[in-house]
Amino acid sequence: MQPETPIPSPGDCTPDEHLWHRRKFLRGLAGGTLATVASFQGLFHNPGFAAATKKAGKRCILLWLCGAPSQFETWDPKPGRPSGGPFGSIPTRVPGVHFSSLMPRCAGIADRLNIVRSMKTAQTEHFQAITLLQRGNPERAGFTRPTLGSVCSHALGQLDSPLPNFILLDPIPGGNEFESFKAGNWAGWLGAEHAPVRLGGDYTQLMDVAGAALPQHDRESRETLRRWLTAKFERDRGSAVARGQNAAFARLQGLAASADLFDVNKLPAKDRERYGPGSFAQHSLMARNLVEHGAPFVMVANGMNWDNHVFQHEIHQMLVPELDRVLYHLVTDLEDRGLLDSTLVIAMGEFGRTPWLNPARGRDHYPNAWSLMMTGCGLKRGVVVGATDPDGVNVVDSPFNEQNLFATIFTALGLDPYAEYDLPGMPTFHRVEDKAEPIRALLA
Repeated sequence: MQPETPIPSPGDCTPDEHLWHRRKFLRGLAGGTLATVASFQGLFHNPGFAAATKKAGKRCILLWLCGAPSQFETWDPKPGRPSGGPFGSIPTRVPGVHFSSLMPRCAGIADRLNIVRSMKTAQTEHFQAITLLQRGNPERAGFTRPTLGSVCSHALGQLDSPLPNFILLDPIPGGNEFESFKAGNWAGWLGAEHAPVRLGGDYTQLMDVAGAALPQHDRESRETLRRWLTAKFERDRGSAVARGQNAAFARLQGLAASADLFDVNKLPAKDRERYGPGSFAQHSLMARNLVEHGAPFVMVANGMNWDNHVFQHEIHQMLVPELDRVLYHLVTDLEDRGLLDSTLVIAMGEFGRTPWLNPARGRDHYPNAWSLMMTGCGLKRGVVVGATDPDGVNVVDSPFNEQNLFATIFTALGLDPYAEYDLPGMPTFHRVEDKAEPIRALLA
């Protein structure tokens, strides 16, 4: 006899779990037809809801090293070569594999990491390369693809969760080419409900915009009226603008209800000390805390610190040890909490750096041969795939591009990389175009 409910794959949530979440959500609305901040708080602090949220699905943390770190000072050192720079290499826990001497902690957990040393992409300038590596496919004129975070929000998120499904932790929000990208459309055709909730710098102020001057019952009454009117307008007019506005307000309510999760000072002092005092480190700790509480996709971005066209070695000498420490503690903490098997961790930029130095002793943009790290959910551990020539000028084994990368990410998260979007009246689009293969050597 066939079971009434299909048996899920490991890491998948069952239909019953979805029903349970909806029942809990509706119970939180008892006494009225619309959610209030209080009802979100009731859900968030309910132990059963919190436990089910943690159990429900897979997660992803993207450490976005914008500006692009040097592969030579991280994952693919070339000691003694003209391209190698002043830093040595050190052996790791994977026999025959060396990392930069600036990464001793990661060398000690290399058997829990995976390194791709053979990324080869097409864009040489930041804006275009960020677009490519955030969206995973070449641009198609007239259409805006959703970013990785928005796709994960759509595929992995739960609309009845008090936490946003796509969180962008952005402690240095302005003053660079990444800011131009961030001003654009992240969610594409998926809609505003899958755009990121952005925190960091001035954006953290939104945590305080609940209107402290108004009594809570007045705020709730105004919100109820606003949602009723905009919902009616959306239904009557089929308005995407109204739908997006309602989605934005709903995310803000959930965010206010779970505000404590965004206060890193509420985490144990020993954790804050382990990760280090820098904004990237502290926001990476916050990302760990958020996925622990069920956030499906968290991206940590820290400006464009890695764009080292001048004094490459001196600046990397400061940046790489912080990355080394953060990755060590993040991966170790997730493993200790039983979350690494359900959480995909990615550390990457938009390209690599040149094998040569420019006159200002910096390394310039280099998409021809670069490296990234990924580990956790759906992946093997301790795999180094691909190779570059002795000076890191060209990929000599297993070149991979952004489509191979995204096919790997989606497969690891249990998503069909070739799923077709339902876009009436539009051309056909897939999560990954051209049936690009994932990086099979990494998949468990």
